[in-house]
Amino acid sequence: MILSCGEALIDMLPRTSAEGEPCFAPYPGGAVMNTAVALGRLGVPSAFLSGLSTDLFGQMLTDALTASHVDTTLAIRSARPTTLAFVRLEGGQASYAFHDENSAGRMIVPADLPDLPDHIQALFFGGISLMVEPSATTYEALMTREAGSRRVLMIDPNIRPAFIADEPGYRARIARMIGMAHIVKLSDEDLRWLSGVGPIEDLARTLLARGPAAVFVTEGARGAHAFTRKHHVFVPASKVTVADTVGAGDTFNAGILAALFRANLLNPDALDDLPEPALIRTLDLGTRAAAITVSRPGANPPWATEIV
Repeated sequence: MILSCGEALIDMLPRTSAEGEPCFAPYPGGAVMNTAVALGRLGVPSAFLSGLSTDLFGQMLTDALTASHVDTTLAIRSARPTTLAFVRLEGGQASYAFHDENSAGRMIVPADLPDLPDHIQALFFGGISLMVEPSATTYEALMTREAGSRRVLMIDPNIRPAFIADEPGYRARIARMIGMAHIVKLSDEDLRWLSGVGPIEDLARTLLARGPAAVFVTEGARGAHAFTRKHHVFVPASKVTVADTVGAGDTFNAGILAALFRANLLNPDALDDLPEPALIRTLDLGTRAAAITVSRPGANPPWATEIV
């Protein structure tokens, strides 16, 4: 089972009312929740660890997770409010305004963390939960605790610069977590925000030198790269009509993890020597799943039966 660790929130997506007025409609979302949902829909055993509210929106999140076959047993429940993310779309690209103060997801602390059952094979981290306190410290503590286990650790920072209050502290945290991770995924924009200008391959290999076994880099409509110490593979993106890009990278993450899980490669020993054909198959599933997500509004990852 793969445990996704991080935020669940309500995306308030722009819509037009029946009277023609602009409005917002609530949709379950959040980068890490999207990955958990996508994994469940791809038929991979999926679980979710986050702070979930008992309020109306929190129940929407729980229902959405359950509907996509995601186990919420490890979620940390409280009466604090659910995080809301108001979304603005320009040319299909999403920008966000977060309302997260004192939220159920943000306010979890290390003492809240549960012991993990033996069937948890991998942990995925990322999103805005790594940008705010105390959740950022809490998820780093969980990753540090599990770094000595045989579980695979993956991180996608999914950086939102406008949401980062303490940039030096955030950069230091992400550097530490990348050093503990077996798999790192970033968009090309996130890679350059973290590592500066330069060719993608050079920047990715700088990250590999910090310890990960594999680094995946997405380039939007162009495609995605996989880097290991031995290989560099590129797979072009599937051509689709884009509705919006909400949830695209999150679905890609699920595709990567699902492909490795299905190939029995989701363990530290196998990741240290991934063969090139396996990397191609992994990128292929990630890009095809993400293409379906961007072809429809909001974060709506595909089910396994939709991927041919």
